[in-house]
Amino acid sequence: MINAIFDQEFILMSSRIIIALVLSGLIGFEREMNKHSAGFRTHILVGVSSCSMMLLSLYGFTEYLDNYGDAVRFDPARVPSYVISGIGFLGAGTIIVNGMTVRGLTTAASIWAVAGLGLVVGAGMYKVAVLSTIIILLSLIFLNNFERILAKNAQRSIFQISIRSIMDIEKLFVKLNQFDLKIKQVEINNDNEFDPVIQLKIEIGKSTNKATLYHQILDIEEVKQVKEL
Repeated sequence: MINAIFDQEFILMSSRIIIALVLSGLIGFEREMNKHSAGFRTHILVGVSSCSMMLLSLYGFTEYLDNYGDAVRFDPARVPSYVISGIGFLGAGTIIVNGMTVRGLTTAASIWAVAGLGLVVGAGMYKVAVLSTIIILLSLIFLNNFERILAKNAQRSIFQISIRSIMDIEKLFVKLNQFDLKIKQVEINNDNEFDPVIQLKIEIGKSTNKATLYHQILDIEEVKQVKEL
């Protein structure tokens, strides 16, 4: 009885599921450590489930094919193709849009990558799966640290500016262009027609003094208030 359950095919499929669990868990652990919305459990569920679907596609229809093989055509890539396209709904759930700020794109991409890993492991391509996992982890860990180093070297500030009307924005940008800075993000809140608010995320160059910039913005007649967030 035990030998009938734990046959060679079952051991092969079980080993692939465990490998998918470990590899997807490593990527999920990195996301969990960085406090992202989809972490350890989500990545494991996606990786193991996609591996199981790949195994279904490869081995789930063998008995049917043995009995009716002459009358049917078998395409093992059909189920995985639906997994790849269908996993997008889960990735979309991790993306948060707040005004012009978008967060969660990297986590959504990692979920999609884990689904691919599960399919690759399910197909028995272990070396490719391990190499892909290493590359993904290196990208997530080291490139993230590299971005933090760049962010530390750059002086970034967020200014919230109240102006008299939306038509006065041009004068504000003309003044800003006189300084060594880069505007990284602009958000305009015009809920109150008589008190529009602009939120600017800027990267200040070394030759620009923040206090001077602050007072120069206030000197614009159309600017009512400046607040650094």
